[in-house]
Amino acid sequence: MTLAVAALPAHAQNAPERAQEMGISLDGTPGPLDAITDVPGVAVGHTTIVRGTGKLRVGVGPVRTGVTAVFPRGTADLSHVFAGWFSLNGNGEMTGTAWIEDYGLLLYPIAITNTNSVGTVRDAIIEWGRTRVPGVFNCCLPVVAETWDGDLNDIYGFHVKKEHAFAAFAQARPGPVPEGNVGGGTGMQCLGFKGGIGTASRRLSATAGGFTVGVLVQCNFGLRRQLRIAGAPVGQDVAEPKPCYATKGRLGPEQAGMRCPEGADRGREQGSIIAIIATDAPLLPHQLRRVARRAALGIGRMGGTAGSGSGDLFLAFSTVRTGTADSVGVSSVSMLEDDRIDPVYEATVQATEEAIINAMLAATTMTGADFLRVPALPRDRLREVLRKYGRLRE
Repeated sequence: MTLAVAALPAHAQNAPERAQEMGISLDGTPGPLDAITDVPGVAVGHTTIVRGTGKLRVGVGPVRTGVTAVFPRGTADLSHVFAGWFSLNGNGEMTGTAWIEDYGLLLYPIAITNTNSVGTVRDAIIEWGRTRVPGVFNCCLPVVAETWDGDLNDIYGFHVKKEHAFAAFAQARPGPVPEGNVGGGTGMQCLGFKGGIGTASRRLSATAGGFTVGVLVQCNFGLRRQLRIAGAPVGQDVAEPKPCYATKGRLGPEQAGMRCPEGADRGREQGSIIAIIATDAPLLPHQLRRVARRAALGIGRMGGTAGSGSGDLFLAFSTVRTGTADSVGVSSVSMLEDDRIDPVYEATVQATEEAIINAMLAATTMTGADFLRVPALPRDRLREVLRKYGRLRE
């Protein structure tokens, strides 16, 4: 079957317990939704494709993939925003970054999908935007980012089509953001467990400007032994269950040692993480580049080390508007003073850390191509470990 998952209102979601609800001791003050959509105007939509079971047949399935779209000012306002980006490790792709590097502007929705579908989704954004933003200067340079879902998904079957991107755009809404096995995060793994989409936010104090910082991640990085949550060495203490192949059929040499029920942890970093950071603080592109870098520190808190096989790519934007240009083309802009920007940096680190945790808490165990079963992070064991290290509010 094919599932299209929209950003449902809170009362319509069967939402899992998130980090704040579980009582995990984390720094900072979340916004009311604890999501990137706490930044006014931001909208998120997903299309989730889940189809087929069993042995991988290229072009047939199983399919475990999708598209996630982030609109900086919602679907009705496609005016540009200031943006900056950063590559912590470049074994990945984020299109449109040369434009952002030179011009500091972002138009159109940001999209996240699987590695082999970047081109299709990029083309879809261009087609979608042609009639919505006519005559725009950077018409054909949208931002599309990716992580690899080829363990669980028939990634060489190219199952993401333009209509899936169009559906994600159409589903984009403000409000609560579905997390876990949704959108571009459907087939992703994170720190030895099932990963996917996660989000969180932080609200600055009134003395720091009262601004909001929101982060959305597509989490597909790291090794289980590295996993730390609120400083506790969760990956070392939670050894079971392990990823495994749930079949008695023939397996390849690399797969044979991972047969269920024993399974095995991955021994080498092969994943990636995309982080999208939104804020209503008045920041210019050079400041947003610096904000984007701070996502790396949130990932580091989780145990990530940006391994050689990882694509760790981050983009930050500000929703603050520029003034109208005068008769000679001069427009005014506002800028937060650099000596007042540290709370924004801190909020970015905190929200990135929690967004990854929320992705893992929302994700459920998934069996995909070749009967590979990737377990969800077991919550009861997580509580035990966090309680052991005094990192659970009770």
